[in-house]
Amino acid sequence: MKKNAFLLLPILLLSGALLSQNTKDVYDKAMVLKSEFKYKEAMPYFQALIKVDSSNIDFLANGSQVYTRFGYLYMTSESEKQKYFHTGEYLAKKAIAKDEKNAEAHYAYALALGRINENESSKTKIANAKLIRKEVDRAIELNPKQAGAYHILGRWHATIAGFNAVEKAMINTFFGGVPPGGSYDDAVKCFQTAISLEPKNMIHQYELANTYYAMGNKVSAKVWLDKAMALPVVSDDDKITSDKCKQLKKKLN
Repeated sequence: MKKNAFLLLPILLLSGALLSQNTKDVYDKAMVLKSEFKYKEAMPYFQALIKVDSSNIDFLANGSQVYTRFGYLYMTSESEKQKYFHTGEYLAKKAIAKDEKNAEAHYAYALALGRINENESSKTKIANAKLIRKEVDRAIELNPKQAGAYHILGRWHATIAGFNAVEKAMINTFFGGVPPGGSYDDAVKCFQTAISLEPKNMIHQYELANTYYAMGNKVSAKVWLDKAMALPVVSDDDKITSDKCKQLKKKLN
């Protein structure tokens, strides 16, 4: 807790200082940091922007993504992570309410829901599955080049494919099934699309390798794992992915 409090203090102080700066300059800087996957550095900028104008769709949609990623990367306890994920959810829903045709807002909502879902019960995961699919499909419809949306859709397919017999029965019994798909082959296609759009983003290649591993295709899993591990580690997100790559490599050896 002390570590996290120490981390948040400069963020809160910097947020106040940024309020006196030109809003456009702050937003431009925030977006550069976000594009470079520097979520810790981007956080105070988006906090300040949302304080200045909590109705700005761009601030809300992009701020939502940063909140979700910040919670995942820098919070240690599950309860702390969930606070950031739920803030991301709130901001995304607010952005969608203001502009239903904003692709980044729908992607942000799916991203937050996906993180919220990770440690939920099977029943809650299944209940949220339809909503995540709806949001990510809408994001792709509005922006077919949104690599992150394809990544989430790939994980969605892989998650459904990995459900056991009881979980699959729950889908049909309690929720009337889920949208079409939910196979490892569908997941592979989505991750391949994400890679084509963001070839240097390690997480896409790792998830493709992991999907092939789940399918029992160790040859393809190794090929894509090697490609992922050949990429430079340039962000905190990459560091986590790099560790996951090493763990998968041990399974493949």
